[in-house]
Formats: sequence, structure tokens, C-alpha cells
Amino acid sequence: MILRMSQLFVRTLRDDPADAEVPSHRLLVRAGYVRRVAPGIFSWLPLGYRVYRNVERIVREEMDAAGFQEVHFPALLPREPYERTGRWTEYGDNLFRLQDRRGNDMLLGPTHEEMFTLMVKGEYSSYKDLPLCIYQIQTKYRDEARPRAGILRGREFVMKDSYSFDVDDEGLARSYARHRDAYISTFDRLALDYIIVGAMSGAMGGSKSEEFLAPTPVGEDTFVKCTVCDYAANVEAMRTVAPPTIPPAESPALHVEETPDTPTIETLVAVANSEALRRPDREWTAADTLKNVVLITTDVEGTESPLVIGVPGDRDVDIRRLEAAVHPLAARPFEEADFAKFPGLVKGYIGPQALGEARGLRYLVDPRVVIGTRWITGANQVGHHVFDLVCGRDFTPDGVIDVAEIVGGDPCPECGSAVTIARGIEIGHIFQLGRKYAEALDLEVLDETGTRITVTMGSYGIGVSRAVAAIAEQHHDDKGLVWPREVAPADVHIVVAGKDDDAYEFADGLATDLDDLGVRILIDDRRGVSPGVKFNDSELLGIPTIVVVGKGLAAGVVEVKDRRTGDRTDVATSDISEYLRGLVLAS
Repeated sequence: MILRMSQLFVRTLRDDPADAEVPSHRLLVRAGYVRRVAPGIFSWLPLGYRVYRNVERIVREEMDAAGFQEVHFPALLPREPYERTGRWTEYGDNLFRLQDRRGNDMLLGPTHEEMFTLMVKGEYSSYKDLPLCIYQIQTKYRDEARPRAGILRGREFVMKDSYSFDVDDEGLARSYARHRDAYISTFDRLALDYIIVGAMSGAMGGSKSEEFLAPTPVGEDTFVKCTVCDYAANVEAMRTVAPPTIPPAESPALHVEETPDTPTIETLVAVANSEALRRPDREWTAADTLKNVVLITTDVEGTESPLVIGVPGDRDVDIRRLEAAVHPLAARPFEEADFAKFPGLVKGYIGPQALGEARGLRYLVDPRVVIGTRWITGANQVGHHVFDLVCGRDFTPDGVIDVAEIVGGDPCPECGSAVTIARGIEIGHIFQLGRKYAEALDLEVLDETGTRITVTMGSYGIGVSRAVAAIAEQHHDDKGLVWPREVAPADVHIVVAGKDDDAYEFADGLATDLDDLGVRILIDDRRGVSPGVKFNDSELLGIPTIVVVGKGLAAGVVEVKDRRTGDRTDVATSDISEYLRGLVLAS
């Protein structure tokens, strides 16, 4: 089929949309690929939908090639299965809830673990039926508080989700590896630069978890990568290296000092390094101070509990790491009303001496707070701090929580070398779910001895619509989109730059010849549109090969341009069809 610009339902824009935050959003709208309907909700126009379907086709082909079978579930789902797994409540405000005319609670599916589990439960009952891997490509719904970045983070999106079902953990490991390999093949075909990183399972539950991230400065995920070994992890899953313990007897006795006018860590360190308080071996640093962050956690039933987290003063608590660590609890900062309930807490001067479960204030510390480490921290008295407070001698925390921010240069937990920090878009996520959902929904089979055993599961997702945006983020320049050929809406974009009928007739004949050869064609056959506008549109639309039928036609040549490199080649009109077919086949 030949796409003709004179008939195509497309409108390109010269100016960026006012709400565009990232290149993919800006260019997909300007090129007429998508249009905003509401915050986080977009429509696909013909060229955009072709790109989307190409991505979906590649995902489906790789899933099928791996031996996985496709099913399809509704998006509108009943409450009861999600109630049984606890996710009706755990999902919180992100879940779209509604009622039918009879008052039955329903939801728009954010993900379909429950449905897959129940489908297999209804069909299979023996170990002989397993292993099984099934998948779907389905629209999902999540009521994002702040939908942003166009189709990168929307409230409606398309995801491929697949699930494996095995009789034991060894089988799960094999199914997980098959999916991992299939994902590698999929993202290679999508021409995405990606990195596989260790991740947290979060709301999905389970044990081992990895993310496929497409590195880009506008990515919402932050990850670390070792500069020496192959360690890589989402910052939420990064493990902080704890220092060795120190004999507490080696440290001087604690002492309380007056520290006026120290509203920040920096001012506190400056006072600590004054003549009277300076330590003999080296200067105090922000990393020697112990910052105690007070929070209120709320469980799914709405019950609130205080939590205090001690972190080195050169760090802040990373909210995303905290959310991952305490999930499904929610957390918020202490407010004035909360402080009123705990008069032993002196705001700005909180120290471990006033903390601990015995006082109703659970106290968890960063992994760097080990036995024998000495700290400057609050003395629970306005204008005063404790110096040389030693962990294990002067205070004992209730536990450890690894939620402080990660910074470049932190030691790799595998080899100790420095890590770097970058941002990326999550394009895939694979989980070893284990038996969480199978137990909640009673998915069991009979083993070889006739004993009922709980099935173990894996969950594997690819953001299909998000992949379109991720590709656009990695494949564009200052003029527009630059699609990889397999996902592009066409292989060749023929631009008729001449004004006479000969140019249009030749271009039309070339389009027909290429169509017969299986080459996908977009032809700009608009009359009355200047060559400059057509050239700008061809750059913006991003078809991988551009053919200009213009002044050279009189000399028996047309110009072929590589959209990616900008290289231009004059090709004889007698050879152009086979030349272009060769380009397409070669790529």
C-alpha cells in the first residue's frame, strides 16, 4: 500500500506543543503521530499508529518465537480477585475504580496477574500441564497523579504482559531465562540502546527482578553502573556497602556541646571544626553527622506509625528508595501536630537517645551506621549537639534501612569500584513472582505423587506504547524523528520537488514499482506546497530513506538521502528501484 501525503490524514506543526517536556512528546505531536485528548491520554493518528503496530508486531513475533502463547483478557475487571490478593487496597489512588449499574465494584486493569492465575487454575490441574508461558498485549489503566512526558507516562497505555507457571523454583529460573533472552531479541530488533539492571519487585512482589532501561537524560528511572565490573542496578535496588565495625572502646566518650546558629549541616560542620571542638586526627565532615529524618508511615488500613531514619548528614533520604523499601506502606514527613504528640523530640536537634521502639519511635539507620562508628548528632536540646556518639556503645538502632540517596563515586557492592549514575526509561521488567498470587488464589496442581503443590510464577512486562516514545527519544536530531527501519511507518519517503507533471509522473511510477517489490512507500505528492515545506516535513517525519525527485530528473538522476547520517547519493533513474530495494533488504 502506498501512503500519499495528498490524501493522508496528517497535519505537521511548526511549533512545539506548550505542554511538551521531552523530545519524544514534542516531535510525536509536531509530526502528527499522536494528539493529546486529556492529561495522560493520547490518540494515535495514521502514521503514529503504523509505528505502534510495528512495535507491537515485533514484540508479538519474539514472544511467539520463544514458544509463548497469546491470550487476551478484558480491561474491565471485577473487584473480588484483586481483593483476595490485597491489591484492591494496595494500589491506592492509582487504581481506576468504578461500579456497574447494580453497584458491583469494578476496576480498569492496571496489570493482570490475578486474571492469568485464575485462567490457569480453571484449565490445568496436573504437573504434566506445566511449564506454561502465556501472554497478552492489552491496554492498561493507572490513575497517575502527574501524567507527563506524552506517551511515556500516561494514564492509558499498552503493555505486553506474560506469565510463566512452573512446578518448582528450578522451572521458574528456566522460564525467567527464556523471557530474558526473548526480551534481548525484542529490544535489539527495536534498535533500542538498553541496559539490564537489578531492580526492586515493589507492588509485584517476588524475589529476583530486573529492568530493561533505555538510557536517556529524560528518563524517570535512575540507575547505577559500575565503572569496572558488570554490576548495574536501579538506585532503588542499589546496595550500600557497609564499612567494617570498629571497637567502641577506641572512641572518646560522648560529650554535649553548645552549637548555636547551626540550622544546616554545613553550619554544624563549621562549628565542629572550630578550635574548641576540632578532632585531633582530621576535620569533621558532613558524613560524620547523623541526620535523623522523622516520618509517619501509613498502612493499607490507614493506621499511622512514626518512623525515624538516621542517615549520614551528607545524604538525604531518597523518596523513591524509601517507597520501595517500606511498600505497601505510604510515608510522609512529620508535621507540627505530629511533633506535639512526641514532646521528647526537639525539632532540628533530634538524637538517637530519644528514639527507639520502647519510646514508640521505631529507629532505623543507614548501613553505614555500624558498631563503633562515631557521630555528631542532635542532643534533643535546642542549640546543642552530641559529639562522639558511638553506635553500639551509646545507642542501639532498631534495625537497618538502605534508603539514603546514591551519588556518583559510591562503591560498587560487587567489586568496590566507583559507580556512575545515569537516567533511563523503563521499557521492560521481569520478575520471579514465586507463589504470592498462586497462594492467594489457590492455584495448585498434583505432583508425581498425587500431592497438591502450589504453582510458582514469573511475570514479564514490556511497555509497547512506551517503547514508541523510547525509540523516539533515542532516534531523533534537531530536525525531527529518525526512525529505525523496522519500526518506521514507511521504508522510503519520496519527495516530489519538481513542479512539472514529469516529476509527479516519475515519482508515482517509482512508488508503484517499489510497492510491487514489497517496499513500503510514503510519497509527498502534494501540489501547491513548496519544496522547502516538503523537505522540512520529510526531516520531521523521520522515514529512514528520503528520495528527492527534482531538478536532477532532467539529467536522469534522483537524490537519495540517508535520514540518519545525512549522506546524499545521486542514483540513475534506471537503477533507482533496485537500488532502494537493496537498501531496504540490507537493513
